[in-house]
Amino acid sequence: MSTEFHRAPETGRTPGGPLGEVITFPRPGQQPAGRTTVTEVPDQPGEPVEGEVVEAPRRVDALAPHRPGWMETHQARLAEAPAVIPSYLRNRQEFTDNARFIVEYYARMGAYQATRSPIYLLRLVGRSPRGIGRLLRRWLCWLNDVEAKPVLAHAAGSGDPAAWMQLVATQTKRTRARRNISLAVGAPAALAVVAAVVLLPSWAVGAGLVALLAALGLAGSTSTDKPIIDRWTSPQFQRELTSDEVVQAIEALGVKGRVDFVNPIQTDGPGWRAEIDLPPGHLAERVLEERAKLAAAMRRPLTTVWPESDPEAHPGRLVLWVAKKDPARSPRRLWPLMTSGQTNLFEDIPFGFNPRGQVVGLNLMYTNLLMGGVPGSGKTSGVMVVALAGALDPHCEMWVYEMKGSGDLDPVQPVCHRYVSGDDDEHCASGLDALRKLEKELKRRKEVIAALPPDQVPKGRKVYPHLAKRKDLGLHPLLAVFDEAHTLFEHEEFGKEAADIAGRLIRKARAYGIILVITTQRPDAKSLPKVISDNVSTRFCLAVTGQQANDMVLGTSMYKNGVRATMFDPKKEAGTGWLAKSSHDTQIVRAAFIEQAEAIEIGKRALALRTAAGTLTGEAAGQAIEPEDTTTVIDHLVAVWPTGEDTMHSVRLVEALAAYRPETYGPWIQTDTPVQDMDPDQVRAYETRAATMLSAALKPFGVHTGQITKRGAGGSRKGVKRADLQAAVGRAAVADEDDQAG
Repeated sequence: MSTEFHRAPETGRTPGGPLGEVITFPRPGQQPAGRTTVTEVPDQPGEPVEGEVVEAPRRVDALAPHRPGWMETHQARLAEAPAVIPSYLRNRQEFTDNARFIVEYYARMGAYQATRSPIYLLRLVGRSPRGIGRLLRRWLCWLNDVEAKPVLAHAAGSGDPAAWMQLVATQTKRTRARRNISLAVGAPAALAVVAAVVLLPSWAVGAGLVALLAALGLAGSTSTDKPIIDRWTSPQFQRELTSDEVVQAIEALGVKGRVDFVNPIQTDGPGWRAEIDLPPGHLAERVLEERAKLAAAMRRPLTTVWPESDPEAHPGRLVLWVAKKDPARSPRRLWPLMTSGQTNLFEDIPFGFNPRGQVVGLNLMYTNLLMGGVPGSGKTSGVMVVALAGALDPHCEMWVYEMKGSGDLDPVQPVCHRYVSGDDDEHCASGLDALRKLEKELKRRKEVIAALPPDQVPKGRKVYPHLAKRKDLGLHPLLAVFDEAHTLFEHEEFGKEAADIAGRLIRKARAYGIILVITTQRPDAKSLPKVISDNVSTRFCLAVTGQQANDMVLGTSMYKNGVRATMFDPKKEAGTGWLAKSSHDTQIVRAAFIEQAEAIEIGKRALALRTAAGTLTGEAAGQAIEPEDTTTVIDHLVAVWPTGEDTMHSVRLVEALAAYRPETYGPWIQTDTPVQDMDPDQVRAYETRAATMLSAALKPFGVHTGQITKRGAGGSRKGVKRADLQAAVGRAAVADEDDQAG
């Protein structure tokens, strides 16, 4: 669309007439300027202009950008200000550790140099001939005033005899004085040496000679010689991190564009921290995935370079932490409970250390824990810490199933209610039995908590510390560890049922004080059932080989979100992994490493704690653990069915069952009056009750009771046909085969 624009006529004046005159008033001290005559030129009508109507660009930026005021700025600075008094002056333990380190350091350095002092002395003596020559040459030059010879030569060549004679006289006077000084010093020194040789013992003369030669050797040393005193450099200490190094390393990864530093590089614990905004369009996850290349570009050990993303800022924010010294070469950080202390599973337990060396806590109550990683990635370190932490809580009941058969968790066996180590069929059967009993215990705890008054469960019906302390309720923490659980879940006979029960426990048991800890080295759909990987709440993923294994342990989409355990090298970083307490609470943690001998000592301490508290149960207390009975009333009827009988009255079957398993079926026929002393009405009531109980028990299995007439057995009564019983047995077998196939 086009529009014609014409110049509008001026208003407020007469066309062609004068508009007015501008008069400039001079400022103080300023001379008035000459008057300027202004002549108005009349407007001429212009040509029509053809054009297109467009909208002016709309302003989207703020008219006045927000600038924090003085108060806001200084409040933020104060919030991040360091403590006035250093931590080593506020913490007695830290002060003691630092003082002990200083004493040990200088004592070690002194002993190191003292043991090498003979070598240093030999080096000096070896350089003494060169020192003698150098000192003798300097003395002769000084004695003969060699510095003046160029001046004398210049005077002789200048043709001025008077000047030359004056310089010669001056030099002669100077050299005569120097000879006298040399004689005055040398003669007494020679006499002193002769006297010392004659009067002093030989060892003193030898010591003096060695000292003299050492001094001469020191004079004979040059800057190009090998240092006399040995010094060593520690490769674990790294050069200071600079912005140029960071930018060049990121560019070496192929990330092109401007890199912005959010804050200056600063010291963060035992390392440096750099917060970086990558160029637009680049994600921090890419740098995380190429951590090894980043370390190579920075020319630093892999174990010192730890990139992280900061999703709370934006996906392109990279937080790079670089250690000042190589953790792989540093002394092992000891578990805080190595020599003393106990735990309370309602509070955090010390699990490991982050790259900055800070202790990372882990709360096991109201959660479940899944650990996964390739063989050799350090799962044993993680599960050992958890098992020992549970053992050091004297009120925690321990069920440990180490299904690798290596005996790695044997140190906690003395305190375990149940302990199994092995990967055979019998061990897998025992593991399934444990899951069945855990589910039974879950039902019991539900009933106990449901019966409590509301004031005992103020924040919902779950286990609380005050409830766990009551022995009459039996609601103490129960820690069930299944190490290398894929052995059980992949079992042809027991795997399907074990996975189903474990899934139900993970969904429901954590609120009732039952904590499941599952570890696996094969995080795939078969060895780690989906019902477990989807519902477990706390996860620790060590080194894995791909995205699928990563997300099986850490949860769906964690790989895409930058939480990638593929970045770890299992050989150099065993025990290091991503600890995910939720999808938004993840951090890199190295599980505390505890040697077997140390774990055994901790286990002994845990046993002493439980013995004093009187909380040893199960195998730890010498009690036999009976396997969970999985047989049904169908199996029991088959066991007691008389040979050759096609039908049986219900009352006779119940009497046989009561004799076979009195603890289960005895109450069905329990009466105050013996049967032989009952009247006919009481006998009929007795038989009716027994038949009703059996009918109700058989109904879930599809077996129905009906009127059966047996001659010589009391006529017509409620009973069961053998054919119906055999059909139920067949249906159960088919169902088991379907479960195993599924």
